[in-house]
Amino acid sequence: MKVAVVANPLNAQAPPVLRSICDALVARGIEPVLEKESAELIGKPGLERAWEGAEMVISLGGDGTFLNTVHKMGNCDVPVAGVNIGTLGFLTACTAADVEEFAAVIAKRKHAVVMRAVLQVSMTDETGKDHVFMALNEVVLMRGGTGRLISLEARVNGELLNRYRADGLIVATPTGSTAYSLAAGGPLIDEQAGVLVITPICPHSLSDRSLVLGDSSVIELEAIQPHSDSILFTVDGRDVLQLGKSSVVRVERAPSPLKIVRLPHHSFYETLRGKLGWSGG
Repeated sequence: MKVAVVANPLNAQAPPVLRSICDALVARGIEPVLEKESAELIGKPGLERAWEGAEMVISLGGDGTFLNTVHKMGNCDVPVAGVNIGTLGFLTACTAADVEEFAAVIAKRKHAVVMRAVLQVSMTDETGKDHVFMALNEVVLMRGGTGRLISLEARVNGELLNRYRADGLIVATPTGSTAYSLAAGGPLIDEQAGVLVITPICPHSLSDRSLVLGDSSVIELEAIQPHSDSILFTVDGRDVLQLGKSSVVRVERAPSPLKIVRLPHHSFYETLRGKLGWSGG
């Protein structure tokens, strides 16, 4: 069994934990394959696309590292497991203290695999270039550097939903409901719920609230013309692009979900209790 490992090179804890993971895997007959930049942290050889040919990918860091790993992998259909040495860890399977247990579970193939919905997002940037992105958490349209509110029209399955005047708009998956959408006042959503959520960011109208939609919905977002202010576009908090003046952002569920690895007996609700400090956590 081959397991690829991708670590956050900017995290000071990464080198020792990376060594521990590799040692734990090798001790159980599993071959670790290190991503090139990660391998340099401990002076080992690595591969640019270490996940190709692997049965699993371990992302060593926090939720940001997990998202970066998923985006690097592209359409690679390999389950991803997160080992948390970051801050939040909503997406991770365990912490560095659980590495030995995690390696033992993998070796016995007792781990669980959870399917998480992914968004497919198309847009045109200010230069006229077309882009297609995949988003695990969310797609965001937000105001640029002027500080003024922006005006956005949202349509669902071709029908007008609303015209928002706000700092921005978020379209999130159930996975993303614990991220930016939550910070903007959106609802928490069960990981297996077949829905998407639209959450306005600081809307001018008090009646503009989050809306939960079925995940078969096709959402289209467009700036209301004339609109002189720049509108920024980002997916999963990564590269920020400026939206083209006549661009329509189309958001829909991607054909294939992401496979996330979890330890047995660990649940979404356990994660919520622990991360949000709920009673019983």
